[in-house]
Amino acid sequence: MIDAKEADGLFREYRRTGDITIRNRLVENYIYVAEILAKKFAGRGVEYDDLFQVASEGLISGVERFDPDMGVQFTTYITPTVTGIIKNYFRDYSRSVRPPRRLYSLASKVRAEMNDYYKYNGVKPTVKQLSEKLGVTEEQVIEALEYRSPVSLDAKVGVEDGEGHLYDIIPDMSDKFESFEDGEALRAEIKKLDPTEQKVVA
Repeated sequence: MIDAKEADGLFREYRRTGDITIRNRLVENYIYVAEILAKKFAGRGVEYDDLFQVASEGLISGVERFDPDMGVQFTTYITPTVTGIIKNYFRDYSRSVRPPRRLYSLASKVRAEMNDYYKYNGVKPTVKQLSEKLGVTEEQVIEALEYRSPVSLDAKVGVEDGEGHLYDIIPDMSDKFESFEDGEALRAEIKKLDPTEQKVVA
């Protein structure tokens, strides 16, 4: 394991030379960060191996961009960076990943048990009650409760004129005109700064 002082020296050497051997040594030294973060997000519909690969790619990219002169340790810099990359992966791709068969099956059983319990008792069962009834851990019940089957944007839905697709009624939350106005206003203000201040803002 490389200590922080030696790591800073290697980062500076890598930035100076671009030596892939140095980069690989730094990646190997900090690969535990990718492992920890991949394990943290595992069990949410995406397999650990896939998450570890995404985290590792983020780690490599972070090593290539990190500047020790920023005044922070690499672990402080890379942890939120890789966490953000993993979250983006979930947002963009997790819905297209087929869930584990066991999770799909358990989610169906949990829903059925919840409906039966509510039908006879008038209240929803607790996680503990579901766990005891189905013979699984409370963590597994929670995972099943969080699981939602992906919905296709081509799914048919009722609209005013009869029937349409889901993508027809999902609003676009971005205001492109407002963004353009903001950008123009910002550029106009930046032009009022002196050259040194403009460089700082850039």
